Amino acid sequence: MKIAAIALNTFRESVRDRVLYNLVLFVSLIVVAAVVMGRIAVGQEAKIIVDVGLSATSVFGLLIAIFIGIGLVSKEIEKRTVAVILSKPVRRSEFILGKFGGLCLTLLVNTAAMAATVSLALLYVKGGFDPMQWTIWPAAYLIFLELAVLTAVALLFSCFSSPALSALFTLLIFLIGRWSPDLKLFAENADSAATRMVCRGLYHLLPNLANFNFINEAAYGLAVPARTLAGNTVYAVCYVAALLAASVLIFERRNFK
Repeated sequence: MKIAAIALNTFRESVRDRVLYNLVLFVSLIVVAAVVMGRIAVGQEAKIIVDVGLSATSVFGLLIAIFIGIGLVSKEIEKRTVAVILSKPVRRSEFILGKFGGLCLTLLVNTAAMAATVSLALLYVKGGFDPMQWTIWPAAYLIFLELAVLTAVALLFSCFSSPALSALFTLLIFLIGRWSPDLKLFAENADSAATRMVCRGLYHLLPNLANFNFINEAAYGLAVPARTLAGNTVYAVCYVAALLAASVLIFERRNFK
Protein backbone atom coordinates (compact mmCIF):
# COMPACT_ATOMS: atom_id res chain seq x y z
CA MET A 1 0.00 0.00 0.00
CA LYS A 2 2.83 2.42 0.84
CA ILE A 3 4.57 1.70 -2.46
CA ALA A 4 1.30 2.26 -4.33
CA ALA A 5 0.67 5.55 -2.51
CA ILE A 6 4.17 6.86 -3.34
CA ALA A 7 3.77 5.67 -6.95
CA LEU A 8 0.44 7.45 -7.39
CA ASN A 9 1.81 10.63 -5.86
CA THR A 10 4.83 10.47 -8.19
CA PHE A 11 2.50 9.92 -11.14
CA ARG A 12 0.43 12.97 -10.21
CA GLU A 13 3.56 15.10 -9.85
CA SER A 14 4.82 13.93 -13.26
CA VAL A 15 1.49 14.64 -14.92
CA ARG A 16 1.49 18.17 -13.50
CA ASP A 17 4.94 18.81 -14.93
CA ARG A 18 4.64 21.26 -17.85
CA VAL A 19 7.60 19.67 -19.62
CA LEU A 20 5.57 16.48 -19.94
CA TYR A 21 2.70 18.24 -21.72
CA ASN A 22 5.10 20.07 -24.01
CA LEU A 23 6.76 16.81 -25.06
CA VAL A 24 3.43 15.12 -25.77
CA LEU A 25 2.30 18.15 -27.79
CA PHE A 26 5.56 18.14 -29.73
CA VAL A 27 5.19 14.44 -30.56
CA SER A 28 1.67 15.10 -31.81
CA LEU A 29 2.99 17.88 -34.06
CA ILE A 30 5.65 15.53 -35.41
CA VAL A 31 2.99 12.95 -36.24
CA VAL A 32 1.01 15.64 -38.08
CA ALA A 33 4.17 16.57 -39.98
CA ALA A 34 4.64 12.89 -40.82
CA VAL A 35 1.13 12.82 -42.29
CA VAL A 36 1.99 15.82 -44.46
CA MET A 37 5.26 14.23 -45.60
CA GLY A 38 3.39 11.02 -46.29
CA ARG A 39 1.06 12.88 -48.62
CA ILE A 40 4.07 14.15 -50.55
CA ALA A 41 5.79 10.76 -50.73
CA VAL A 42 3.05 8.89 -52.54
CA GLY A 43 2.88 5.22 -51.60
CA GLN A 44 5.04 5.69 -48.49
CA GLU A 45 2.45 7.33 -46.24
CA ALA A 46 2.06 4.48 -43.76
CA LYS A 47 5.78 3.78 -43.50
CA ILE A 48 6.68 7.42 -42.83
CA ILE A 49 3.93 7.87 -40.23
CA VAL A 50 4.87 4.73 -38.28
CA ASP A 51 8.61 5.32 -38.55
CA VAL A 52 8.53 9.00 -37.56
CA GLY A 53 5.79 8.55 -34.97
CA LEU A 54 7.44 5.65 -33.11
CA SER A 55 10.87 7.27 -33.34
CA ALA A 56 9.47 10.43 -31.77
CA THR A 57 7.81 8.31 -29.07
CA SER A 58 11.17 6.71 -28.29
CA VAL A 59 13.18 9.95 -28.27
CA PHE A 60 10.78 11.98 -26.17
CA GLY A 61 10.13 9.04 -23.88
CA LEU A 62 13.89 8.98 -23.33
CA LEU A 63 13.82 12.67 -22.37
CA ILE A 64 11.01 12.01 -19.89
CA ALA A 65 12.84 9.02 -18.41
CA ILE A 66 16.07 11.01 -17.99
CA PHE A 67 14.96 14.46 -16.90
CA ILE A 68 12.14 13.32 -14.64
CA GLY A 69 13.87 10.08 -13.60
CA ILE A 70 16.99 11.78 -12.26
CA GLY A 71 14.81 14.10 -10.18
CA LEU A 72 12.91 11.30 -8.48
CA VAL A 73 15.45 11.08 -5.67
CA SER A 74 17.79 14.07 -6.15
CA LYS A 75 14.90 16.57 -6.04
CA GLU A 76 13.65 15.10 -2.77
CA ILE A 77 17.18 15.29 -1.33
CA GLU A 78 17.72 18.91 -2.44
CA LYS A 79 14.39 20.01 -0.97
CA ARG A 80 15.12 17.92 2.14
CA THR A 81 11.64 16.41 1.90
CA VAL A 82 13.16 12.93 1.83
CA ALA A 83 13.97 13.20 5.54
CA VAL A 84 10.34 14.05 6.28
CA ILE A 85 9.08 11.11 4.22
CA LEU A 86 11.51 8.65 5.77
CA SER A 87 10.67 9.89 9.28
CA LYS A 88 7.27 8.30 8.73
CA PRO A 89 6.80 4.52 8.74
CA VAL A 90 8.15 4.28 5.18
CA ARG A 91 11.11 2.07 4.36
CA ARG A 92 13.77 3.34 2.03
CA SER A 93 13.15 0.39 -0.29
CA GLU A 94 9.45 1.32 -0.44
CA PHE A 95 10.41 4.90 -1.30
CA ILE A 96 12.64 3.78 -4.20
CA LEU A 97 10.13 1.24 -5.55
CA GLY A 98 7.28 3.75 -5.27
CA LYS A 99 9.20 6.42 -7.16
CA PHE A 100 10.13 3.96 -9.90
CA GLY A 101 6.57 2.64 -10.18
CA GLY A 102 5.14 6.15 -10.45
CA LEU A 103 7.39 7.18 -13.32
CA CYS A 104 6.85 3.85 -15.09
CA LEU A 105 3.10 4.47 -14.87
CA THR A 106 3.67 7.92 -16.37
CA LEU A 107 5.75 6.45 -19.20
CA LEU A 108 3.16 3.74 -19.83
CA VAL A 109 0.35 6.27 -20.15
CA ASN A 110 2.40 8.55 -22.40
CA THR A 111 3.69 5.74 -24.60
CA ALA A 112 0.13 4.45 -25.03
CA ALA A 113 -1.13 7.96 -25.84
CA MET A 114 1.63 8.51 -28.40
CA ALA A 115 1.06 5.09 -29.98
CA ALA A 116 -2.66 5.87 -30.17
CA THR A 117 -1.83 9.16 -31.93
CA VAL A 118 0.26 7.28 -34.50
CA SER A 119 -2.53 4.75 -34.93
CA LEU A 120 -5.14 7.46 -35.48
CA ALA A 121 -2.90 9.21 -37.99
CA LEU A 122 -2.55 5.94 -39.90
CA LEU A 123 -6.33 5.45 -39.83
CA TYR A 124 -6.79 8.96 -41.23
CA VAL A 125 -4.29 8.52 -44.05
CA LYS A 126 -5.55 5.06 -45.03
CA GLY A 127 -9.19 6.02 -44.68
CA GLY A 128 -9.85 3.00 -42.48
CA PHE A 129 -8.20 0.06 -40.78
CA ASP A 130 -4.81 -1.01 -42.09
CA PRO A 131 -2.99 -4.26 -41.16
CA MET A 132 0.00 -2.14 -40.10
CA GLN A 133 -2.05 -1.14 -37.06
CA TRP A 134 -1.08 -4.49 -35.53
CA THR A 135 2.63 -3.67 -35.76
CA ILE A 136 2.43 -0.35 -33.90
CA TRP A 137 1.45 -1.60 -30.46
CA PRO A 138 4.03 -4.41 -30.01
CA ALA A 139 6.78 -1.98 -31.10
CA ALA A 140 5.41 0.64 -28.67
CA TYR A 141 5.40 -1.97 -25.88
CA LEU A 142 9.09 -2.68 -26.52
CA ILE A 143 9.76 1.06 -26.41
CA PHE A 144 8.10 1.14 -22.99
CA LEU A 145 10.29 -1.73 -21.76
CA GLU A 146 13.38 0.14 -22.94
CA LEU A 147 12.23 3.29 -21.14
CA ALA A 148 11.58 1.29 -17.96
CA VAL A 149 15.19 0.04 -18.04
CA LEU A 150 16.49 3.58 -18.61
CA THR A 151 14.33 4.88 -15.76
CA ALA A 152 15.91 2.32 -13.45
CA VAL A 153 19.35 3.42 -14.70
CA ALA A 154 18.54 7.10 -14.06
CA LEU A 155 17.18 6.25 -10.62
CA LEU A 156 20.36 4.33 -9.75
CA PHE A 157 22.62 7.24 -10.68
CA SER A 158 20.41 9.77 -8.90
CA CYS A 159 20.94 7.87 -5.64
CA PHE A 160 24.61 8.84 -5.46
CA SER A 161 25.37 11.45 -8.15
CA SER A 162 24.37 14.98 -9.11
CA PRO A 163 21.48 15.55 -11.55
CA ALA A 164 23.81 16.72 -14.34
CA LEU A 165 26.11 13.71 -14.08
CA SER A 166 23.14 11.36 -13.70
CA ALA A 167 21.66 12.68 -16.96
CA LEU A 168 25.02 12.36 -18.72
CA PHE A 169 25.62 8.80 -17.48
CA THR A 170 22.10 7.70 -18.41
CA LEU A 171 22.42 9.18 -21.90
CA LEU A 172 25.76 7.41 -22.38
CA ILE A 173 24.25 4.10 -21.28
CA PHE A 174 21.41 4.64 -23.77
CA LEU A 175 23.83 5.29 -26.63
CA ILE A 176 26.08 2.34 -25.76
CA GLY A 177 23.05 0.11 -25.28
CA ARG A 178 21.67 1.03 -28.69
CA TRP A 179 25.08 0.29 -30.24
CA SER A 180 25.53 -2.94 -28.30
CA PRO A 181 25.78 -5.18 -31.43
CA ASP A 182 28.49 -2.86 -32.82
CA LEU A 183 30.30 -3.02 -29.48
CA LYS A 184 30.33 -6.83 -29.67
CA LEU A 185 31.61 -6.71 -33.24
CA PHE A 186 34.32 -4.24 -32.25
CA ALA A 187 35.37 -6.52 -29.38
CA GLU A 188 35.72 -9.46 -31.75
CA ASN A 189 37.87 -7.50 -34.23
CA ALA A 190 40.01 -5.48 -31.80
CA ASP A 191 43.76 -6.12 -31.94
CA SER A 192 44.42 -5.42 -28.27
CA ALA A 193 43.52 -8.10 -25.71
CA ALA A 194 42.77 -5.41 -23.13
CA THR A 195 40.40 -3.64 -25.53
CA ARG A 196 38.62 -6.90 -26.28
CA MET A 197 38.24 -7.60 -22.57
CA VAL A 198 36.86 -4.13 -21.80
CA CYS A 199 34.42 -4.17 -24.73
CA ARG A 200 33.18 -7.65 -23.87
CA GLY A 201 32.74 -6.61 -20.26
CA LEU A 202 30.69 -3.58 -21.29
CA TYR A 203 28.67 -5.68 -23.72
CA HIS A 204 27.64 -8.15 -21.01
CA LEU A 205 27.26 -5.62 -18.20
CA LEU A 206 25.32 -2.82 -19.89
CA PRO A 207 21.74 -3.30 -21.18
CA ASN A 208 21.36 -4.41 -24.78
CA LEU A 209 18.79 -1.80 -25.80
CA ALA A 210 19.02 -2.78 -29.46
CA ASN A 211 16.80 -5.74 -28.57
CA PHE A 212 13.93 -3.33 -27.89
CA ASN A 213 14.19 -1.41 -31.16
CA PHE A 214 11.66 -2.78 -33.67
CA ILE A 215 10.65 0.57 -35.14
CA ASN A 216 12.08 -0.14 -38.59
CA GLU A 217 10.38 -3.54 -38.76
CA ALA A 218 7.06 -2.01 -37.68
CA ALA A 219 7.39 0.65 -40.40
CA TYR A 220 7.63 -2.14 -42.99
CA GLY A 221 4.60 -3.94 -41.54
CA LEU A 222 6.57 -6.77 -39.91
CA ALA A 223 5.07 -8.06 -36.68
CA VAL A 224 7.21 -8.63 -33.60
CA PRO A 225 7.39 -12.39 -32.86
CA ALA A 226 5.65 -13.45 -29.65
CA ARG A 227 8.85 -15.20 -28.55
CA THR A 228 10.76 -11.94 -28.91
CA LEU A 229 8.16 -10.05 -26.86
CA ALA A 230 8.29 -12.65 -24.09
CA GLY A 231 12.09 -12.86 -24.08
CA ASN A 232 12.54 -9.07 -23.98
CA THR A 233 9.96 -8.79 -21.20
CA VAL A 234 11.86 -11.28 -19.04
CA TYR A 235 15.16 -9.56 -19.87
CA ALA A 236 13.80 -6.12 -18.93
CA VAL A 237 12.24 -7.37 -15.69
CA CYS A 238 15.47 -9.08 -14.59
CA TYR A 239 17.64 -6.09 -15.50
CA VAL A 240 15.31 -3.63 -13.78
CA ALA A 241 15.19 -5.83 -10.68
CA ALA A 242 18.99 -5.85 -10.50
CA LEU A 243 19.18 -2.05 -10.92
CA LEU A 244 16.50 -1.44 -8.28
CA ALA A 245 18.29 -3.76 -5.86
CA ALA A 246 21.49 -1.76 -6.38
CA SER A 247 19.58 1.52 -5.95
CA VAL A 248 18.04 0.35 -2.67
CA LEU A 249 21.43 -0.84 -1.42
CA ILE A 250 23.03 2.55 -2.14
CA PHE A 251 20.06 4.53 -0.82
CA GLU A 252 20.06 2.55 2.43
CA ARG A 253 23.61 3.78 3.09
CA ARG A 254 22.84 7.46 2.48
CA ASN A 255 22.81 9.80 5.48
CA PHE A 256 20.30 12.65 5.19
CA LYS A 257 20.96 14.27 8.56
